[in-house]
Amino acid sequence: MNNLLFSNSSLYRFISIALLGTISAVLMFINFPLPFLPTYLRIDISDLPALLGGLLFNPVAAIVVLAIKNLLYLLLTAIYDPIGAIANFIAGILFVVPVSFMYYKYRTNKSVWIGLVIGAFLLIVGMSVMNYFVILPIYSSFIGWDTFTQNQKWTLIITAIIPFNLIKAILVGTIFYFIFLKLNKYIKKKRID
Repeated sequence: MNNLLFSNSSLYRFISIALLGTISAVLMFINFPLPFLPTYLRIDISDLPALLGGLLFNPVAAIVVLAIKNLLYLLLTAIYDPIGAIANFIAGILFVVPVSFMYYKYRTNKSVWIGLVIGAFLLIVGMSVMNYFVILPIYSSFIGWDTFTQNQKWTLIITAIIPFNLIKAILVGTIFYFIFLKLNKYIKKKRID
């Protein structure tokens, strides 16, 4: 009975989301570049805890996990790369929220898979648009580069941003789907709306 009361409490939700955010921040430090892409584009699996939080609770919890992850990352790196953290947060929302929303609404294995496909599409398209209009112009002024020309931005988006986000979505999505299949019964048992 106590376990049931504790699992439904807001304290349980608060602690779980905080732990998932912390784990996510640690996972953000475990990253690697791809040999054919610029070294500042690094693959990590730090969205996995946010995906899990979204399925256990709701899409808002997933966003909170992403926010905790990026705030902790900024604090731990002495605010080394605020633009990268903001871009990571936006990318995380684009990828994680569709999965959380689809599962929140339908609660099936298929809904998770469809959410991952929608999230991958939104990640690729959304980050291409964000990089073209916002992130690349801010980066260029932040580090003192001359402004990117339209051709330079499109070249970078087509040759680096799109392949990076596609690879990341496939890698993280595949790993998460297998984790989800193993934890599906647990998630359904512990899920709090």
